[in-house]
Amino acid sequence: MIIVQVKENESIDKALKRFKKKFEKTGVMRELRSRMAFQKPSVTRRTQVIKAAYRQKMQESAQQ
Repeated sequence: MIIVQVKENESIDKALKRFKKKFEKTGVMRELRSRMAFQKPSVTRRTQVIKAAYRQKMQESAQQ
């Protein structure tokens, strides 16, 4: 459960923004979307490999 303490003289909009940021960090919506449609394990592995290769390529280009 996400708890956001509303500070004194803080607007509801700012508190709601902090709540949304905390909620996004938990990854609940990402998990929900991934569970909405079944994906074969081989496809999942393939996308993970592609993402890892992309990240590695970006790190190598940033170091040069």
